[in-house]
Amino acid sequence: MTDLTTLLEVGGPLAALGGGAAYTRAKCPAVYWSAVGGPISTARLLSSYSSVMEACGLTVAPSRLRVLAVKATTRREVRPVPPRRGLIRPTSTGLRIRLRLAPGQEPADVAASAERLRHAWGVHAVYVTTVKPGVVELRLVGYDVLRRVRMPRKTDSGFLKVPVALREDAMPFVRDYRTVPHQLTLGATLSGKSMYLRHLIAGLARQPVALVGNDCKRGVELAPFAARLSALATDPDEAAELLPALVKEMEDRYDLIKARQGIAPDTPDEEITSDIWGLPESERPTPVVLFVDEVAELFLTATRKDEERRDEMVTQLIRLAQLGRAAGIYLEVCGQRFGAELGKGATMLRAQLTGRVCHRVNDEASAKMALGDIAPEAVSAACAIAPELPGLAVAGDTSGGWSRIRTPYLSLGDAAEICRESAHLVPDLAALKPFRPAIPVRPAATPAPAVLPHPATD
Repeated sequence: MTDLTTLLEVGGPLAALGGGAAYTRAKCPAVYWSAVGGPISTARLLSSYSSVMEACGLTVAPSRLRVLAVKATTRREVRPVPPRRGLIRPTSTGLRIRLRLAPGQEPADVAASAERLRHAWGVHAVYVTTVKPGVVELRLVGYDVLRRVRMPRKTDSGFLKVPVALREDAMPFVRDYRTVPHQLTLGATLSGKSMYLRHLIAGLARQPVALVGNDCKRGVELAPFAARLSALATDPDEAAELLPALVKEMEDRYDLIKARQGIAPDTPDEEITSDIWGLPESERPTPVVLFVDEVAELFLTATRKDEERRDEMVTQLIRLAQLGRAAGIYLEVCGQRFGAELGKGATMLRAQLTGRVCHRVNDEASAKMALGDIAPEAVSAACAIAPELPGLAVAGDTSGGWSRIRTPYLSLGDAAEICRESAHLVPDLAALKPFRPAIPVRPAATPAPAVLPHPATD
């Protein structure tokens, strides 16, 4: 009886502690990492740093002065020198540590050993970034941050910047229209493409920007945001009228820039500009972001008349993509399928779209169309996205870099409510007034009577 009591007194709390840790690790990985995983990985890193670096080939032979100093003061063996380690900075998702590389090393050497460092220190992933010449930062991620997305509290937000998703290295993915003016976003049905678009619109709705929608699915994707849209086309016929209006607005903005470039001899250098951002704030036109949903609908034709209309719309889209940046007009082109077989102008349009985001697609050709020309190794990553992970995507740009991202959940009602609250920010653009969507009036709720009526009885 005494042994049983002792077993219950000792084993009961241990079992409860182990079960609680397992539950926390599965349901609240951030809490588990902060309480258990982080301290264990930190101790493992500190105790095995030199041996791990030597095993990974990240050490160099010591200098002669170091060899002489060691032999003069101690009799221990002179070991190879690893990169100098900085302070370990814990975060809610992992650890950060800076390394000063030894002479003869380069960041690529550390990046090539990232997978071995991950296993040696027992973390989910290790990412290497260059801070400055000779210094790299290791970002250790303790758990899969894309399984349950939680955006960081502090993000690089600002004018025409929208933190729209979380990257696999626990850093926010920020859509910056000043840096990447145009983007192609692909994704099959239920892949999370609409959620990505929803975050973009909700983020831009609070900024002084004109939002223009081109949704040829009869407006089912963009109509809920009508209160914040300056213009909306819901079929190819309306799009054929809206796109020329945008091209005319772009040409007028170029005339404004050219008028400013009528340079007088006494004009200061800072007043000479080649885009709207060099204009004085009082003269600067409002930026315009054009959302094109289901871009394939603009390419599909059934008759010869449709082909003529298609050619005109594609030409106007290409002109906006080529010349719109300087005029403050940015494109967000979305679709389920995008390929050269859509017709003339498809590949030319894609070449002007700097940013690329590829969700789960139904065929490898679409992934190659999105990422194959900028990061061929990212195509296999995009094709490996499982249907059970909506919102997961591969994001890249023409610099060749790419990363996995995932968009957090945002309900359609919440995004529409943000647009309704920001309706007063819709700018006054005369060229887009004829295309302003009708805003449905919400029925007023009938207030409940203060005193409930009672039926009269005899």
